[in-house]
Amino acid sequence: MWVITVYSKRNTTMFEFNTEKEAREVFKNVQGCKILTEVVYYNDPAFASIVG
Repeated sequence: MWVITVYSKRNTTMFEFNTEKEAREVFKNVQGCKILTEVVYYNDPAFASIVG
């Protein structure tokens, strides 16, 4: 999951996306102070070999 967090003087808004491509397309057009984050769950089977 990918999350865009947008900070303003009064609000913090978060947008969730399933793909990096989709998130990056929106990220380009969002105004303000913004952060793009990939959320990785420790129990995701795709990352089982990395964790242990």
